[in-house]
Amino acid sequence: MITTVPKDDRYKMVEKTMKKLNYDRSALIETLHTAQETFGYLENETLKFIARRLKLPYSKVYGVATFYHFFRLKPKGEHTLVVCMGTACYIKNADKILAKLEEKFDVKAGETTKDGLLSLISARCVGSCSLAPIALYDNKAIGHLTLEQSLEEAQELVKC
Repeated sequence: MITTVPKDDRYKMVEKTMKKLNYDRSALIETLHTAQETFGYLENETLKFIARRLKLPYSKVYGVATFYHFFRLKPKGEHTLVVCMGTACYIKNADKILAKLEEKFDVKAGETTKDGLLSLISARCVGSCSLAPIALYDNKAIGHLTLEQSLEEAQELVKC
């Protein structure tokens, strides 16, 4: 088992966060945030490093990283579009909105377009059920979306 910090200096930033929090297991989310800010996304090796240093099972670290929509396991596109798939949004056709966006931009949820322009993400819930269906266009929340409006907003986003 590797216990030293890898040669990549970016790991030192992640290590610094864990050390500041005494390598406590409860430091996982803050450590994942630091790692994502430092690396741009959470690659497999980074997750393994965090698991080893916090003495957590890899499955726990991976589970937390994939549960929250603000963590990315792949490089992020220039623009980000997050479609809420919570119960209220799903009932109001968020699944159809997501499917149409996937079709329009030839990308699956959780992936980035081949040109690196757009990352399409589905979230379990963004906490704005009264605005269902809702999506975040580069962190700009737009609620009560229609299928047409979601496509128009996405087109505007990638034109920027």
